[in-house]
Amino acid sequence: MESPSTSSPLPESVPPRDVIHVFWHEGMLDHDTGSGVFDTGFDPGFLEVLDKHPENADRVRNMVSILRKGPLAPFISWHSGRLAHHSELHSFHTPEYIEELVQANVAGHKELCLGTFMNPGSWGAALLAAGTTLSAMKQILDGNANLTYALVRPPGHHAQPSRADGYCFLNNAGLAVQLALDSGCRKIAVIDIDVHYGNGTAEGFYHSGNVLTISLHMNHASWGPSHPQDGSIHELGEGSGFGYNLNIPLPNGTGDEGYGYAMTELVVPAIQKFEPNLIVLVVGQDSSAFDPNGRQCLTMAGYRKIGEVVRMLSERHSRGRILIVQEGGYHVTYSAYCLHATLEGVLGVQTPLLSDPIAYYPEDKAFTFKVVDAIKRYWKECIPFLNQF
Repeated sequence: MESPSTSSPLPESVPPRDVIHVFWHEGMLDHDTGSGVFDTGFDPGFLEVLDKHPENADRVRNMVSILRKGPLAPFISWHSGRLAHHSELHSFHTPEYIEELVQANVAGHKELCLGTFMNPGSWGAALLAAGTTLSAMKQILDGNANLTYALVRPPGHHAQPSRADGYCFLNNAGLAVQLALDSGCRKIAVIDIDVHYGNGTAEGFYHSGNVLTISLHMNHASWGPSHPQDGSIHELGEGSGFGYNLNIPLPNGTGDEGYGYAMTELVVPAIQKFEPNLIVLVVGQDSSAFDPNGRQCLTMAGYRKIGEVVRMLSERHSRGRILIVQEGGYHVTYSAYCLHATLEGVLGVQTPLLSDPIAYYPEDKAFTFKVVDAIKRYWKECIPFLNQF
């Protein structure tokens, strides 16, 4: 698998606005997360076969492959990623934290927090993930594309300004958002559909009224010292950022209809009130029905609908401009299919190009509808810019 040095040619029949510019570099495969009991790296000594760490290179290999060889291939323009410069990282992360990562790389191996391992090759992959995401954002800012996708690993949305968390070293989406702000974008909306709270991105912009962060996630609360945020509806931002951090903790088993209801009743009105200049869609396929790290029961149809809604919002508010940033998704096969469905939705493909290969999984939409309605009432009472919600 090679990283193209230049963008690939596009079929003449595909207009530029209906092409997704994918930024990728094979060097990100060099991050070796090891094996053990799920994500712990622990070998108890009595198991014949140990799990690969869920955040392994195979999951991303399949995402690259389905876009290169699948039916969306004519709608994809490939671009090579790049390494981020250390100076670029300071726009979101503290110098002390970056130095901690540099020293961990020098040491050759370090567990930065539970399940988050720095091994030989990891730091280079993290720099590529950050730089590749910055390049995808710059493609939009320079007016060369409306739709870009940073296909990156290691993921980033848990990485906070001064600490690693949840398999994440550098906050790829946060760095891209800050680049857009520094380039003159006044209002940016981040919609995070990874199954876990995008706590790192939220923390980075917790005091800013220029960035609206919306995270739809399973109701998992804090998972330890590296992840002090609990993702509850009460984490609303502070100071001038009060009301601009919106959490949507959804019950386990929410499923397609529940996510659709949350998008319609919560995300769409909030985006319409905020009126962003640019939308960042943070995608994680760990919300799928068969992911080992989530319990949310989304299928390809649910992801496709989310893509459609985000595209509609971008056409209304941000001149069609969307940066998509890859995060989780740990079922090696189904994550690729769900990514494909999401991009179909963003592109506005009328008829699905791939059928869902896995059987339907039951969902509990009734309880989710009650939760979404309760969150809506809370937002209307507590958040100034949503008081006419």
